[in-house]
Amino acid sequence: MRTQFTLELLALSNDLTLMSRLAHDATERVGFAITHADLAATYEVFALDEQLQKMFAACESRTMALLALQAPVARDLRHVVTSIQIAGELSRIGRRTETAGQYVYRAHPSAVAAPGIVDVLAPMSELAAHSVSRVGDSLATGRIKADDGAPDAMEALCARLRTTLSEADTPAEVAIDIALLGSQFQRCVDHAARIIRLIHFQTTGVAPESGSAPD
Repeated sequence: MRTQFTLELLALSNDLTLMSRLAHDATERVGFAITHADLAATYEVFALDEQLQKMFAACESRTMALLALQAPVARDLRHVVTSIQIAGELSRIGRRTETAGQYVYRAHPSAVAAPGIVDVLAPMSELAAHSVSRVGDSLATGRIKADDGAPDAMEALCARLRTTLSEADTPAEVAIDIALLGSQFQRCVDHAARIIRLIHFQTTGVAPESGSAPD
């Protein structure tokens, strides 16, 4: 029974690593789709999100079976519960990229915005992809890199986007749409930051915000 449980945990960890790669690919491809008004890349994003949602459903089933049949305790229980939380955050990143891709789909064959505005959206998508890549590295190695300040950097880019929209005299309805598009990348960074905190708790038993937790 213990050997089977260990194998199931390993399979769950491998699924999370694969999900993180899919999420990273989705954030990269949606950035490319936006900067190049590329419909093929947009379809790739939709397909990647579909894969992520299927994998999330499979992870849910696996963790429910582990909880029901194996009755894990202490460290093992923490591992199982945080794993499904991580899977949920990766699933949400997929949904964010799918939503961003819809903007490209609706605007095609035109770009989603004027060149100056796209020039701000590009680094936002790159930062989101970088944050998700950091998640993948942490899941694969179990080692968490030092905080790279991505949430603060993304907040600065959001402010820059708002300024650019204002200076370009963008119609209110269009400005709201573009701001919402930019917020998808900000949310990706937020989800990635939460995953890093979950990995930290999973591996150490210490909640970063509240200090020590029992192992």
